[in-house]
Amino acid sequence: MKNNYTSSASRMLGFWKASMAWNKNSKSWVDMILNSKLIRLGVLGSIATLSGSTVFAAEEQFNDALRAANAGDTSLLDQYQLSMQNDVLGYYPEYWKLNTNLTLQPSSAITNFAQRYPQSAMSEKLAADYVEEKVKLGDYASAQPVLPYVTNPDRAESCALAQVRAKSGDDLVFAEYKDIWLTTNTQPDLCNGLGRMMLASPLMTAQDKQQRLWGQLRAGQAGLALSTAQTLGMNLSLAQLNQIQTAPQNYLWSAPKATNLDYAYLIFAFGRLADTDLTGALASVRRVAEGTPPDVQKYLYRTVAYIGGTTVMKNNFNREVLNDFDMSYGYPFSPEEAEIYARQALRFGAWESLIRAIDSMSVSQKQEDRWQYWLARALEQRNDRNAKVTAQQIYRKLAQSGDDYHNLLAKDRLGERYNNIPVNAQASAGDLDRLRRDIHFNRAFTLRRINAPDNYVNREWNWAVRQAYLRQDDGLLLAAAQRAQEIGWYDRAIYAADRTINKHNYSYRYIMPHQVTVVNHSNNAGVDPAWAYGLMRQESRFVTSARSHVGAGGLMQIMPDTAKLVARQMGETYNPAALTDMNTNIRYGTFYLSMIQNQLSGNAVLATAGYNAGPNRARRWQPDSETIAADQYTESIPLTETRDYVKNVMTNATHYGVLLGQGPQSLEQRMRVIPARATP
Repeated sequence: MKNNYTSSASRMLGFWKASMAWNKNSKSWVDMILNSKLIRLGVLGSIATLSGSTVFAAEEQFNDALRAANAGDTSLLDQYQLSMQNDVLGYYPEYWKLNTNLTLQPSSAITNFAQRYPQSAMSEKLAADYVEEKVKLGDYASAQPVLPYVTNPDRAESCALAQVRAKSGDDLVFAEYKDIWLTTNTQPDLCNGLGRMMLASPLMTAQDKQQRLWGQLRAGQAGLALSTAQTLGMNLSLAQLNQIQTAPQNYLWSAPKATNLDYAYLIFAFGRLADTDLTGALASVRRVAEGTPPDVQKYLYRTVAYIGGTTVMKNNFNREVLNDFDMSYGYPFSPEEAEIYARQALRFGAWESLIRAIDSMSVSQKQEDRWQYWLARALEQRNDRNAKVTAQQIYRKLAQSGDDYHNLLAKDRLGERYNNIPVNAQASAGDLDRLRRDIHFNRAFTLRRINAPDNYVNREWNWAVRQAYLRQDDGLLLAAAQRAQEIGWYDRAIYAADRTINKHNYSYRYIMPHQVTVVNHSNNAGVDPAWAYGLMRQESRFVTSARSHVGAGGLMQIMPDTAKLVARQMGETYNPAALTDMNTNIRYGTFYLSMIQNQLSGNAVLATAGYNAGPNRARRWQPDSETIAADQYTESIPLTETRDYVKNVMTNATHYGVLLGQGPQSLEQRMRVIPARATP
């Protein structure tokens, strides 16, 4: 394609000679062309050689066009659209133009763009953003034709799509969004809008509405509760709710318990008490529940249990919270409530409670690997041969279906060791040729080459990987991972290699850059190199320049204050610039990992949690007196980020253990029993 531009340059020379005030005594005509705005607009197109000078590639105009887009200069974008039209990045100027006044665009402009650039990253984003904006304006008719072009929606976009479908008469869509209906945590406004739409649907039963109302009252969401109550013919008083809010304990002492309205105020008051004084609420729940109908009693126990289970960071673990979850059993659980119940149960080894919690989950929820694993763990505890056989069957299925965290744990429960990393599959010459011709990967590689902003680069790469994954095109994914690895684009190589289905290459999936440095510094610090690699893969995906939103930097994502502490411990002068150095970052990171491991009973799981959330939190999550299995500790970590972090790091370490020649691996051996906090 680029060769076409050489003849284009020749054709344009005559135009320039006539149109430019050419002064032969000034710069040569080549210099004038190279420094003119015309060349920056790419009129000459891609690489063409004029008297030994190289004309900029049209694709390199991307950053100039982006600046025009950021400045809102649509007329300049018109020129870039013309000059870049045959380039691999040629759809961007038009995308930016359409996006400038997105809500004013007719739906035909969006669908036309999507049809001319089918299944592309930016056509999908444009369509998704358009539907979002139109739904916010209540213009469902304009959004309707665009729906087929949104194929990978995030949560907010998904709620927008559901609203459009509902407005077009598809009421059955509401059955897919019960989690939205019952969520009281912060969620996108479009999801709140979907909830309001569901409220007006005749498909939502009185029981559905009651469960939503009570959840909103428990959460203290007075305004939302008023709207829900009205659909049940219940006239809640905002003034009364506000009065209860100021002194919930006083209200509870003499609260009436005769009508549905009374029960609503009772749940609201008890939720406000539990939120401010969990200990007091746990002590008084039995008295507050007395004299109320069975479903109200159960929900009052659910109220204090839910609040206790979601405030572990503030209130720590409390066995009474689990007791109250048990007392609430029989009233329907939301997906979130069932998970919190399950985590409380497994924290305290209450296996029958755990089985009830999993049984209360949605069908899709209980089929997840994590809950299948925990169901097997619970069934295993029963003194029942059939239950034990069922547990073994679940473990066997998990062990054979993958090599992620719960798969590896299942292997351990079967007494197996992990050492069967497959032979590294390689991309064929045909795969590599297809990679060169794939428009999606071409866009990603081009954007990286011209130093485009990361959000554009990664969007195109992730989209290209997704398209290959949906086609189950392992060959193309391996080719992409190979090419990314060759140019040091490690995070994207991992992203591609992680998504192969039948052919795998662990040298890409678990890349080991800087191996001599990592191994040496790990050994010097007294930590396992496989663990250090596992943490590094999770922290930065081996991006040396990685920076987090809180200021952590480098391969091991070290905070400046941590680096100062490490430098002081090592007898060095702290130099902020040193953290960007690969060698220093790894040296400091492994030293710090060793420090917190020593502080936390030499336990790798505790140290991993401490590396992410801080040693004090990791220690606070230890049990008070008895020991606890590491898988139970990990699954009950109250911070989702840290919970997932520990699982991923320990899984990574197991794979790296095999790759580093440490022999057959056991995740369970890496995850030693968690000692009680009082144990030195």
